[in-house]
Formats: sequence, C-alpha cells, structure tokens
Amino acid sequence: MRTETLAVGTELLLGQIVDTNSAYIGEQLAAAGLDCHFHTCVGDNLDRIVLALRTALARSDAVVVCGGLGPTQDDITREAIAAVMEVPLRRDPQVLARIAQMFADRNREMPPNNGRQADVPEGATLIGQTLGTAPGLICPIGRKVVYALPGVPYEMREMLARAVLPDLQERSGEKALIASRTLRTWGISESKLAELLADRIEALGAGAVGVPTIAFLASGIEGIKVRITVKATDPANASALLDAETAEISRILGQSIFGIDGETMESAVGRLLSDRGWTLALAESLTGGLISSRVVSVPGASQWFRGCVVSYDSEVKRSLLGISDGPVVSETAAGEMALAACRVLGAKVGLAVTGVAGPASQEGQPPGTVYAGVALPGREPEAVLLRLVGDRSRIRQMATISSLDVLRHRLLDLG
Repeated sequence: MRTETLAVGTELLLGQIVDTNSAYIGEQLAAAGLDCHFHTCVGDNLDRIVLALRTALARSDAVVVCGGLGPTQDDITREAIAAVMEVPLRRDPQVLARIAQMFADRNREMPPNNGRQADVPEGATLIGQTLGTAPGLICPIGRKVVYALPGVPYEMREMLARAVLPDLQERSGEKALIASRTLRTWGISESKLAELLADRIEALGAGAVGVPTIAFLASGIEGIKVRITVKATDPANASALLDAETAEISRILGQSIFGIDGETMESAVGRLLSDRGWTLALAESLTGGLISSRVVSVPGASQWFRGCVVSYDSEVKRSLLGISDGPVVSETAAGEMALAACRVLGAKVGLAVTGVAGPASQEGQPPGTVYAGVALPGREPEAVLLRLVGDRSRIRQMATISSLDVLRHRLLDLG
C-alpha cells in the first residue's frame, strides 16, 4: 500500500515551525511495514490544500494529513477534505457536547469558533479525542482513504497509534515491518562509497520483502551514512537480514565504518581504548577543547579519559608541554604535544592537534593545514597531515572528528 503525508500550515512553509510531525509519521508507517513515498507541505489556503490532496490521492492509496483541525478561521483541513470528497460538512452534536463539556470542566465558556471542530465530512468516521478538542477523521474516497490528524504532536501521536496505523494495516492486508540500520563512515566521499557498493546494490535488485536496499546520506561533519533498509515479516527476521547485510557491507568498506546507528566517533574511540584498558589524554590547539567536549559527552568516559591541555598559545605549548623550538604548526610539534599530554596527564595514549583555522595564514601555512599527533605505548609518536577546507568554524569541527579518526585507525592497526 502506497502512503504519503501532507502537513498543513503556513507557519511550516515560513520556517517558523519545523515539521517534525511528518518525520514521526513516516517513521511509524515504516515500522508498521507501510511504504511512505512522499512528504508534502502546504499552507493554509483552501484551493492549495484541495490541490495537494487530489495530487496525493492520484499517486497514493492513503494520505495522512496533519494540521488544520483547530478552531480558527485558517483551520480549513475539514473543508478541503469535504471538497475533495464532494460532500457537505455536518456538525456532530456528540462531538460538540464533548468540546463544550471540556470547557465547562475548566470553568470556561466554549467560544463559538470551537464549534467548527465538530464539523465532519459526510461519510467520514470520527477518531475520538482523548487529549484535546479536535477529533481526527477517517475519510474514504473511493478505494482510497484520507486520515486527518491534529497538528499538536502528542494528540497526533496518540491518534496515529490508536486508530490510523491499525486501520491502514487492515486495509493493506500486509503483515510486515520496515526496519533500518545506519552504518557511519568517515574519510571517504559519497561518490567513492557509491562506487565501492555499486555491485552490491545491483545484486540486491529492487528491494522486495526480505531483500535489503542501500542508500546514502551525507551528514556534514558527521561523515557519510550508509542506510540499510529491509521489509520483513517480524522483528527477528528483520534483525537477521540487517545483520547479514551489515556484515557484507563491512567486508567491502572495512575501517571506513566507525559506528552503527547512534555510535559516534568519540564513542568508537572510547570502546577501543576500553578494550585495551588504556587511558587517553588530549592536547588541543586550534580546536580549543572541542575534542575534549565530544569525548566527555560519551557515557562512562571517566573510565578511559584523563583530561585535556588546551595549549592555544605557542608559549603554552613550550612552557607547559615542553615542545621544542620551531614551528608549532608542524609534524614534530604535533607528535611532541601528544607525548607530552601522556606525561602531563598520566595517560597511556595521547592525541594532539595543532594547525591553522584561519582566516589568516600562520607560519607560512594556509588555513586548513592541521596536524594530528598520536602517542601510543611502546611506539614513537607520529603525526598525520590533514588538509581541510571551509571557514574557520568548519575547519575546527573537521579537525576534531578527523583527529579522532586518526587515533581510531591507529588503535585498529594494533590488532
């Protein structure tokens, strides 16, 4: 069954409110095994809502409309649905009485406008309210159906779970669910990922029940995400399919994958350190504590993170960390900073970052020149040159996750 969502509200188009309702509805439809092909947003205009509904019904079997069921003049979803159904609106006395009673329970008189919330397109079925004043609607249109839900998130979610999803599953006759898993990568472009996975994607084909699909999502300073989606008969089957496809993609992409679903770069590093019983110390220059901030956001980081020296000024690098005379934006300085962090903070592993965030050059080095230094037990410290692009803020953010990735690779290389 093909479904889609239609969000109603001029405030959404103006960017005054972010449309989180459509995202939630799409997530719940997927969890129920229902394909959602379109998310559309339309303002509070009768002709445009009618057009959006007719367009949606021309290409989908079911449309979940959210918003426009309030008591004010711009709440016209009911009128639009009635126009599409080509039926009149009828005021439901029981709904009207319930709304009036809600106001009476609060020692308030119901404004006349609230009576509009009791208007129901002829032939529609009410979804009774349990939390607010506006009931929802189930509106059959030929062999298709439109659901109208309030825009208030907690009211929408309750009605969606109680009435809409069960009705959709009964109409569709499908007993399946859609599940996804996200593999998070760093240091590889979206086009390169597509190239590496091209044969696998072609082998999988169209993504029928039991056959995974693969998609890519560029996520800025959080890397490129590879999403695996499966339609399965039950949660155990979905998990098995996702596990198998995760293993196959991991074989192809190797160490480019740093985490799954919510696992961040810093939590991946923390796990590798914890596995060895090692502790980490940081020495930061251009990042000014950004790495430390990400590290301490990991639950349990106190078990493996010792602390950070923010040696922003060159003299601090020399006086506190004891790096040698010479350029501070250099391979030598980064390695010495990493080793000094271990010494000063009493850690087994040191990670340091020094470089030029911009906008001006430093020591003849252009903005985006960054060195990540790593000190590991029993090894000479080393440094990796990172060439980063962007404005000052982006370079600092990229240096943060890129330096953590350098450390992750070094820990993985230890076997």
